[in-house]
Amino acid sequence: MDMNFTQEELAFRDEVRTFLQQNVDPVVRRKLVETRHITKDEQVAWQRTLNRKGWSVPHWPVAHGGTGWGAAKQYIFLEELQKYPAPSPLPFGANMVGPVIYTFGNEQQQNHFLPRIANMDDWWCQGFSEPGAGSDLASLKTTAKKVGHTYIVNGQKTWTTLAQHANWIFCLCRTDPGAKKQAGISFLLINMQSKGISCRPIEMIDGGVEINEIFFDEVVVPAENLVGEENRGWDYAKFLLGLERVNIARVGISKARIARIRELASQTNSGGRPLIEDPQFRQKLAATEIELKALELTQMRVVAAESKHGKNKPDPASSILKLKGSEIQQTLTELLLEVAGPFALRFAAENGGQDEKTDWAAPIAQTYFNYRKVSIYGGSSEIQRNIIAKAVLGL
Repeated sequence: MDMNFTQEELAFRDEVRTFLQQNVDPVVRRKLVETRHITKDEQVAWQRTLNRKGWSVPHWPVAHGGTGWGAAKQYIFLEELQKYPAPSPLPFGANMVGPVIYTFGNEQQQNHFLPRIANMDDWWCQGFSEPGAGSDLASLKTTAKKVGHTYIVNGQKTWTTLAQHANWIFCLCRTDPGAKKQAGISFLLINMQSKGISCRPIEMIDGGVEINEIFFDEVVVPAENLVGEENRGWDYAKFLLGLERVNIARVGISKARIARIRELASQTNSGGRPLIEDPQFRQKLAATEIELKALELTQMRVVAAESKHGKNKPDPASSILKLKGSEIQQTLTELLLEVAGPFALRFAAENGGQDEKTDWAAPIAQTYFNYRKVSIYGGSSEIQRNIIAKAVLGL
């Protein structure tokens, strides 16, 4: 891939930057800069702003509301969105179940769900992991038994992100208990308001509620909510997870976080001088920037090679993006914590405290603890190394 953008692409980058400056709520932007949480209403409002512009699902096919942008423009848009920063589209709809539906779903499913995902009329969550099936996802035990024109679903899902807001969940369920693990799984779309579904929030180490347990007790799901073929759900899940790992790299977010570290380290004294002048701190920051540049180039190669692998076969090199992206994101939260120092002890003050001079440090420890998860979700680092060894290196 030519690493130099064309004049057209540079003009597009300027257009994106202008759009963000004119449309992102300054309050929302400040929250994101300071690693604070935005509300559900703020997330939905931004998605609908993007949808009015025609940019809420730019990577989708044009027939389903996409933009028709090439790999370079998609890359530019995502990076500018993350660097500004602006809220990223909710991944469970736009980046996960949406592509599964337009790739493997039927026309009725596409016509009903895709416009609603683009405008965020539905809030989706992901029903994959279970208490005994995390990295070994194929061991899942949630069952879906076919009864007439319905499936009866029983079981439990866990670590379900933002399920407290969701009105739909896409689930992997075992429809053939007699088949080998991967062969007996189906992909179902389930209304969260269905009778027999309960959601129990899980308080995390940072004191927030981001993940949940979902219980299914004799839940009736219409058979038309089956995506693709019965017992082919594992294939659709692999497709989805490949897309997820590309997005988890979050190069733009890491760039924005480096800028934030530089800003705060220039204002924070250590040993009588700004921390940014400390040689050891500068060395750690520079080493992370080099790693990020290498990750950025790798991501551009993966995006450019999409046509080679085909839309139904995400590049296995996406596991490299997931692995290195997770490591860099965690390192940057560690550097932020080093900048905050003892002021980060007030991490529970999510909404700010009385001391405006140190209020910036309140969410930093919270973010640090929260980001311990990124090397686990979307496939743990150990799993990514196995994929890289087998599918990339051929070992």
